[in-house]
Formats: sequence, C-alpha cells, structure tokens
Amino acid sequence: MPLNCGIVGLPNVGKSTIFSALTRAKAEAANYPFCTIDPNFGIVPLPDKRLDRLCEIFKPKRRVPAVVEFVDIAGLVKGASKGEGLGNQFLSHIREVGMIAHVVRCFDDPDVVHVAGRVDPADDIEVIHTELALADLDSLDKRLEKLGRQLKVQDPNLKKDTEKEIAVLSKIRPALEEGRPAFTVCLEPEESEVARRSFLITLKRELFVCNVDESGVRGNAYVDIVKKIAERQGSEAVVICGKFEAELADIEDPAERAAFLEDIGLKEPGLASLAHAAYRLLGLRTFFTAGEDECRAWTIRAGDKAPTAAGVIHSDFEKGFIKAEVYHYEDLIQYGSEAAVRAAGRMRQEGRDYVVQDGDIMFFKFNV
Repeated sequence: MPLNCGIVGLPNVGKSTIFSALTRAKAEAANYPFCTIDPNFGIVPLPDKRLDRLCEIFKPKRRVPAVVEFVDIAGLVKGASKGEGLGNQFLSHIREVGMIAHVVRCFDDPDVVHVAGRVDPADDIEVIHTELALADLDSLDKRLEKLGRQLKVQDPNLKKDTEKEIAVLSKIRPALEEGRPAFTVCLEPEESEVARRSFLITLKRELFVCNVDESGVRGNAYVDIVKKIAERQGSEAVVICGKFEAELADIEDPAERAAFLEDIGLKEPGLASLAHAAYRLLGLRTFFTAGEDECRAWTIRAGDKAPTAAGVIHSDFEKGFIKAEVYHYEDLIQYGSEAAVRAAGRMRQEGRDYVVQDGDIMFFKFNV
C-alpha cells in the first residue's frame, strides 16, 4: 500500500526541484511556466530509523522500506479549469493520487519570475483551490446528470441510494460554484462516504509545503501565513528549502549528510518531514517483519486488524489467517533481542480481532 502523493502548485514555486531531491532524479526544471508538460513519477523510500535499527539487530540479507509514490504535476494557473495554461489534462492526474502536497512559494527572488508578478502565499493558495473547485464542479455536474437518469430505474433500493447521493452532491455544489473546496462543506460521516464516490479533488487531504530560500529555513512571514491557513483546514505545513534538499540529495556518505544538516541547523531533511507528515494526515501506520533474510516495513491504515495486515504481504495470508505472533519495536529495543523479548513474556499470540499498532513486529501463521 504505497502512499500516493501529487505535488501541485503554481508554476515556478519549486515543485520540480523538490521532486528531483525526493527521487534523486532530475525532473525537467526551468525558469518559465509549464516546463513540466508530462507528470513525473518517482518511488521514494520512507525514512524510518526503526527499520535501520532492526537491520542492525537482525543483520538481514535485504532491507525493504515502506515507499511513497510522488507525482510531479505541472503548474496550474488561474483559469486552468477552463483550459488556461495546460488546463485539464493535469487535473486528471490529480484525481488519481491519494493526497495533495501543495507547494507554496515562500521566498523573494527577482530572478525567478512569479506568474502573478508578486509573492503572495494566501493568494497563490486561493488560486489553486479555486481552480480545483471549479474542476470539481464540472465533474460533479456530470455526475448529477448521470444520477438524474438513474432515478428512472425501477429498483427501489437503487433509487433510494441514488437520491441520497444526489442530496449530498447538491449540498456540496454551492461551495464549488463559489470556488470553495468541497472539504469546506460540513458533512456527516455517512455523507462523506457517499461524496467519495465522485472522486472530487477537493475532498483529498492537503499538505502544504513551504518552499523557502536559504535565509528562510527557520521561518518567515510567508511561512506564518501558510501555517495559519493549514491550521484552519486541520492540516499541516512543512518547511523545505528546495536548494538545500537538492544539495543534500547528492551527498551519499551518511556522515557527510549529518554534517551538512548540522551546519544548516536541521535535525532531519525537510523531505523526511514531508513524508512523515503525509503519513500522519492519511492515517497510515507501519508494522514490520524482521528476520535474517529480510527486514521490511509495511504500510496499513490506522485501525486495520491482523488479517488485513497479513493481506498486505500476500492475499493468501489473509484468506488463511490463523493467528499472529506480535511484539513491539520498543520491546525489542528494551530487551535487545527477539529471544529476550520472548523470555520476558512480551511476545503475544493475537487473533483476527487484534488491531495492529504502529511499530508492531509481526509473524503470521496461515493455512490455505
């Protein structure tokens, strides 16, 4: 279950630079709008110090981290929903991702043009939100038209379900018509489930990425504006210096990387903060399998039970699930070895109703 994240924003905010640093690939970048014509895709390992420690303990033949898939989507501009710039061909790519990483320019540089002629994070965010909302309005109207035809069917259960969906979409439509995202509409949990059938872009979780220059790593007025907007949305904002991250991505030696971070006053790369924040917002969790052959991190959703976690490894594990041997990463660190964890009585046998916890180390028993 990879974390799928689309990188969006206005042209020249630093999306491609950040993507290149994420993937250690050189996505096309230049000082003019619409340089990125096709979306770039990159699979990035999720930084996890727990997996590093497991590998030190078990000394496996293979280390397999959880991964994040990033999609670098071309810059959207005012009027994109009506075909301005490169228009709707990119909006379709956004519909396919699990969440949105919205890169916002938080630096002044006269040598890097801004499509609006000035740096204004609040206005930039509003432009993107408006264009995505208007794109959703077009999609929603097409869905309502289809549902209207569906009302003519004779099946009473289908008709009732159709009426419910029409009511929910009709509740969302006025906000989209005003250029406001669908997430601003107060929906009951059941209504939210119904709304997801329409795959609206503006119902996706959104993480803000403040791209700063070298002097703005520790914050600036632009960053403060973005953080306030994120807080109002119940989201997060991470601060990244695209230039620093690009330089850091080219350093292979771990000691050199640590020294570089120390020199600029950071505890971890901004891109690691981005990946972890995305994980939190999507409600994802990590469990591990560990042994001499392989130490691997697996991604599940918060609240998933043991059979579902087993199914992430292989569908047969879920079908034939019997039980799971479970202990926690913190137990391993405390006692020093798997044998010591077992001797201390911290290894448990869990059944089908066990809710997997972040940091669990698991061994599944199954029969098919």
